[in-house]
Amino acid sequence: MTEMVFGTMPARVGEPVLPRWWRTIDKWSLSSVLLLFGIGLLLGLAASPPLAEKNGLHPFYYVERQALFGFVALAVMMAVSMMSPSQVRRIGVVGFLIAFLGLMALPFFGTDFGKGAVRWFSLGFGSVQPSEFLKPGFVVLAAWLMAAAQEVNGPPGRLYSFVIALVVVMFLALQPDFGQACLVLFSWGVVYFVGGAPFFLLIVIVGLAVVGGLGAYNGSEHFARRIDGFLSAEIDPRTQLGYATNAIQEGGFFGVGVGEGQVKWSLPDAHTDFIIAVAAEEYGLILVLAIIALYTLVVVRSFFRLMRERDPFTRLAGAGLAAAFGVQAMINMGVAVRLLPAKGMTLPFVSYGGSSVIASGIAVGMLLALTRSRPQGQIGDLLIKRGR
Repeated sequence: MTEMVFGTMPARVGEPVLPRWWRTIDKWSLSSVLLLFGIGLLLGLAASPPLAEKNGLHPFYYVERQALFGFVALAVMMAVSMMSPSQVRRIGVVGFLIAFLGLMALPFFGTDFGKGAVRWFSLGFGSVQPSEFLKPGFVVLAAWLMAAAQEVNGPPGRLYSFVIALVVVMFLALQPDFGQACLVLFSWGVVYFVGGAPFFLLIVIVGLAVVGGLGAYNGSEHFARRIDGFLSAEIDPRTQLGYATNAIQEGGFFGVGVGEGQVKWSLPDAHTDFIIAVAAEEYGLILVLAIIALYTLVVVRSFFRLMRERDPFTRLAGAGLAAAFGVQAMINMGVAVRLLPAKGMTLPFVSYGGSSVIASGIAVGMLLALTRSRPQGQIGDLLIKRGR
């Protein structure tokens, strides 16, 4: 009966790594990510030349850099996806510690590049944003602690992970980067919920988040300005939201045509935070729906494959990574259509940005590794292991 419900995939003795990887990987999710990267390059060809011209660079400077970042990200994603869950746990915890140290160093060595938030380390030839790399590591660390809490005489992993989440959110809020802070809290909430958290406790946590948001509104001019702009009945057509809204309306169902869009000449972040506006204007609702479908496919397939997983850590970490991936995409697109206040969050694999695309490659590589088909064994083996 166990095999009928969960299925088994016995290991093949002496099977090479690559054939075993290809046989067990979720090919639909892998294909969706590759398509998203291809769409990102296509949109970069449309969105980035105006910025390159403004900065005195050749037209496809940013597209070439994105292609380079993307190929590095895809190589990292493939390498990580070949790892076992225990290896994913190790690199996740180590990666979190390194990224967190970087996050703490930002107030002393970071820069804001004139955007009002100290989020980056300038390296001269490029920049690094620690919070992008911190997210997948945090999800893995939280899942490890909560899985350990389920063991007999295990540590209070839920409490430890909650304290770590609060510390991370505090450092992110100091930048300020409330978008990433909300995403970290959301990811922790998903892992906690999948781990069996009481629903009432989740409601209390949501209430605390609302109180924290009110405090941030009253204490941060940067945060208050964005919320006021979101709640305003009128949209200033000279703002980024105004340009993006107009572009989406102009695009209609089929778009105005390849290269015919105008929003890329007005939006300073057309190739990053608002790249979906470029897609909507030039290619119309058709491409936007295709992009949404690809993100949805990755998330839904990951959840379905994780439902068959019996290892607590794999189930919790995979659910957190899939939810964070999908919600980040939802937040980016929600900002562009004014369903959410501006948060400065990229669209995974589509927006321009080295830190963003490489960190997304690491996160999705972990997700692909955790959702690979593997022998599950007998349910009694798990019960015997826990009883030891």
